Amino acid sequence: MREKLKKYADLAVKIGVNLQKGQILLINSPVECLEFTRLLVESAYEAGASYVMIRWNDDIISRTYYTYATEEVLSEVPDYIVEQFKYVVDRGAAVISVSAPTPGILKDVDPKKLQIANKASHERLEFYRKHMMANGSQWLVISYPTKAWAEKVFGSEDAFDRLLDAILSASRVYDDNDPVEEWKEHIENLAKRNKILNDYNFKKLHFRNGLGTDLEVELVEGHIWAGGGETSQKGIPYCPNIPTEENFTMPHKDGVNGKVVATKPLNYQGKLIEDFYLVFKDGKVVEYDARTEKETLKSLLELDEGSSRLGEVALISYDSPISNTGILFYNTLFDENASCHLALGNAYAMNIRDGNGMKEEDLISKGYNKSMAHVDFMFGSADMEVFGITHSGERIQIFKNGHFVF
Repeated sequence: MREKLKKYADLAVKIGVNLQKGQILLINSPVECLEFTRLLVESAYEAGASYVMIRWNDDIISRTYYTYATEEVLSEVPDYIVEQFKYVVDRGAAVISVSAPTPGILKDVDPKKLQIANKASHERLEFYRKHMMANGSQWLVISYPTKAWAEKVFGSEDAFDRLLDAILSASRVYDDNDPVEEWKEHIENLAKRNKILNDYNFKKLHFRNGLGTDLEVELVEGHIWAGGGETSQKGIPYCPNIPTEENFTMPHKDGVNGKVVATKPLNYQGKLIEDFYLVFKDGKVVEYDARTEKETLKSLLELDEGSSRLGEVALISYDSPISNTGILFYNTLFDENASCHLALGNAYAMNIRDGNGMKEEDLISKGYNKSMAHVDFMFGSADMEVFGITHSGERIQIFKNGHFVF
């Protein structure tokens, strides 16, 4: 298994962030993922990293902090943390984040406290978020199991091993293959579909299924479909999500109308929002409900003006490697790649032509959504139909019975 995990770590470093010789790497990781983090460090230095920084985190400690810290303390972000992220941006460091959440661990924490901490972090670290979302440096989100997460997914004695196997399979890491070469081919295939979608230059997308979703999403003028591989502002190709199956672009912040029904739970700030729907009018959520954690959904939608609008729309066939596992991962990195999804909040500047070089006010004038949030939720289904509406009014079918038709 160590050999297999080393292949996974090499994939993260060589394809994920495509670490360059002499580059600094920052790794964000839960303390429980120590074994895998050590392999990431080893792979990074083998690839020529000048220095590898580690920022450890722990969900249980976070829960204790949010429970006992005062609102005054939660509203502050210490200067030393801000300086860490300034160092990362100024030095052009690559970033790998190991995503291993504990679903529902913050269910008893006051949502107001989480909102206060979230706002403070986003305000003080906005420069870092902008840098990464504009491809200023290479970044990657990847996963490794924790005991609590595995038990939530499988609830069995062998849950950890089963989740690890599922993660590696979804990431195309097997005993007898070269995942680096497989990912090169996968990224190329996603790029071909991006080209087809870009050539159509749709004005709108229309989503409809039997669960009640009936949604029109206008796309910004000059939008760009992306997915799979990206390129940093320094011209370095990389892959920000492993696994990934999506083709995504930028909605117009004022051009979303209709109803969308989520098809998978949303794990947001340690709370599990289940069976929810949103109704949009002129881009903004005007009605919503959820079977669980409605207050948490409310706190997300009211985080700022942009958190109740869309910043991303992504297409993924229902017949996809992650969807076909039949596993609900309770982790957006995986669940979003099993299903078409939307993101509430901030858009990616690179999803609009020449967007990475634009001033923020110019992006906003074109329909770019600005927010402290960027939260993906899933709404794909086996009966989803998607039509692209051209500028001349022609309807082109993109999805039939949950799958791409091209």
